[in-house]
Amino acid sequence: MSNAITATGEKPLTPAMLRELSVRSDWQGLVRASSHYGVIVGVDALIWLVSSRYGIVWALPLVVVQGYFVAFLFMVVHETAHKTAFRSRALNLAFGHLSSFVIGLPYEYYCLFHWDHHRYTQDPKRDPELLSVPIPTSNAQLLIVYSGLRQLAFRVGLMLRHALTGNATSPWIPESKRHIVVIESRLHLAGYAALLLASVALHTMILLWVWVVPVIVGQLFLRPYLLAEHTGCDRTRSAFQNTRTTYTAMVVRWFAWNMPYHVEHHAYPSIPFHALPKLNRIVADQIVYRGPGYIAVTRQTWAWFRRARNGIESPIGSD
Repeated sequence: MSNAITATGEKPLTPAMLRELSVRSDWQGLVRASSHYGVIVGVDALIWLVSSRYGIVWALPLVVVQGYFVAFLFMVVHETAHKTAFRSRALNLAFGHLSSFVIGLPYEYYCLFHWDHHRYTQDPKRDPELLSVPIPTSNAQLLIVYSGLRQLAFRVGLMLRHALTGNATSPWIPESKRHIVVIESRLHLAGYAALLLASVALHTMILLWVWVVPVIVGQLFLRPYLLAEHTGCDRTRSAFQNTRTTYTAMVVRWFAWNMPYHVEHHAYPSIPFHALPKLNRIVADQIVYRGPGYIAVTRQTWAWFRRARNGIESPIGSD
């Protein structure tokens, strides 16, 4: 590793190390994606089997479990947005668009949103993640934030507005991309309408229990995970200071596509998910915010929101 140190104090990777870690792999992506979708299909089959034999009430625990796996398809959207899930651009686009349709988050829109998040991480005036999640002013609002329902409603409402009005003017959407966002939202809406009509015609509610309800329930797992990434970290330009890496169980890392190594991802976004554990071993000593698991980090982020709400800690954070 080079002895040079950046302006914010980190020792960067050498060009050779960065090239080695940045190698993308169709095989790694297909193994991860097939296992993720394979579990979803398997749990779907169990929900259908149990509900058809014993009634949907007996399948509800499986619906909750399915919520975790379906909601975490967000990680497929995220990794393919960086074009690092696969070596093949076509595979990135195929899995990105499929997963975005499943979770109700149009892919092209998310790519633009996420690009600005990386450019302006923790900037309260320009980071889309901060602009779309204002500081809750009560415990009830805080609960709603952690449920993920507000973000899900915002996502669906935005898609409807784009589709029905043809207006896509968020700050992170360049004028040249607005028509793409509108068309994509309309295609999503048409797809959902077609599936709804098919369900009505076939007199079945199976999609409600294997897909729609899991997407909603799954926000209870996804939102605390996402809030752990930056909440309470510094408002600086350095990924080693404005982002948190959370150490967690292997199964969580697997279905989160190694994004608990989030400092590593923000510091070197060209490095694919499968190389992040190795990158962590190289840069771990430079990471300021290291979470000892998601239960502990959720306690920390909840406490930070309460302090920010009560004015004990500035919601803008440190400079």
